[in-house]
Amino acid sequence: MDDPRAPRPLAVVTGASSGIGYHLAMLAAQHGYDLVVAADRPLAQAVADFKAAGAQEVHAVETELASRQGVDDLVNELQGREVDALMANAGHGLGGHFLDQDFAAIQHVIDTNVTGTIYLIQHLARGMVARGRGRILVTGSIAGFQPGSFHAVYNGSKAFVDSFSQALRNEMKDTGVTVSLLMPGPTDTEFFERADLLDTRVGADTKKDDPAMVARLGFHAMLKGEADVVAGWKSKLQVAASKVMPAQAVAQMHRRLAEPGSARHNHPEREEVHPLGAGKSKETRK
Repeated sequence: MDDPRAPRPLAVVTGASSGIGYHLAMLAAQHGYDLVVAADRPLAQAVADFKAAGAQEVHAVETELASRQGVDDLVNELQGREVDALMANAGHGLGGHFLDQDFAAIQHVIDTNVTGTIYLIQHLARGMVARGRGRILVTGSIAGFQPGSFHAVYNGSKAFVDSFSQALRNEMKDTGVTVSLLMPGPTDTEFFERADLLDTRVGADTKKDDPAMVARLGFHAMLKGEADVVAGWKSKLQVAASKVMPAQAVAQMHRRLAEPGSARHNHPEREEVHPLGAGKSKETRK
């Protein structure tokens, strides 16, 4: 019989105030985890929801995960407690012409999606490996398979995240720690508003995936220790098409979906393949 006094497992979830990250944290709460959640937006309502879902302890850190100091703030909140599961979900998109973008905004995408993500993973994975157990779920994207015209920095950053996660899994295969990669396609979150993509065909598309469904697929892949999961059959088709089509053909298709102003010419019935993977939690200023 389980000892009710035994500490509950602890999950860390980034980008947890809404979207995929919120639903990942909800699933963790429902599966008996206590939580440390982080976001760059207020978390009070989310914390109340996580406690109602079953988490006995929830610690919230409102911080900028694009900075090393923000990640340090999150790690310090742990106060040395062992982490059983890390769901590294925070990310940020940025639409429009690359040459027109402010470089500070470009840097923020890279710092959030790449630097902050791997800095946090390295911090927490070291402790997991030392104990010989742990689970890591990284939210990548099907965008990592696609040259992302008018979303070039985001797609490039996700190509890094997807590749990094697969490589890290192989490095750690004999440690008792699993690394799983969740690759969503376009998902119904505030990602597109925050990335300034609402005037694009993909941003205006009403047939995006449900973030709760995406989170569920990722969470259960993590529990099973699976290598990766592409969320939804449409996304699977997009990945397959991206692998066999010439890169410039994929870039041109992406252009039709992500070019500023393309929503005014939106005819979704003519465009079955949507090679744009996006949709994280509200923290996508992430």
